Amino acid sequence: MKGFMKEFKAFISRGNVMDMAVGIIIGSAFTAIVTAMVNNIIMPLISVITGGISFDQWNITMGAGKDAPVLGLGTFIAAVVNFLLIALVLFMVIKGINKMHEGADKLAGRTKEEEKPTTKICPYCKSEIPIEATRCPHCTSHLETEDA
Repeated sequence: MKGFMKEFKAFISRGNVMDMAVGIIIGSAFTAIVTAMVNNIIMPLISVITGGISFDQWNITMGAGKDAPVLGLGTFIAAVVNFLLIALVLFMVIKGINKMHEGADKLAGRTKEEEKPTTKICPYCKSEIPIEATRCPHCTSHLETEDA
């Protein structure tokens, strides 16, 4: 049991676990903000556009009687709008962070390393061939090596 607790403590104190925990807490707080915005600002505006019908009233009753199942379409639509807004804001935040990192890299003089080419053009038939080729597979010409 002592070994299990020591291993659990090492797992919990790792940096990535703590970062994930902070992200989940901030994410849940952000979700509450977006949910409040959807329920208290966006949905009432949509309700005005639709003639005063609240999304909460958009239900389909499946059968007769007070015990008939009800499909809550309005609640579902509100959840979809909520999700789309959260996804949009997260996209914008991540895009901004990436742009900020690119700017910092430019200021520091760091650039992405260019990849070495993997192909070259045959000087005889102008076909694209592997860079290591010594003979063109298309025209069968012998190619001069660069180190010769």
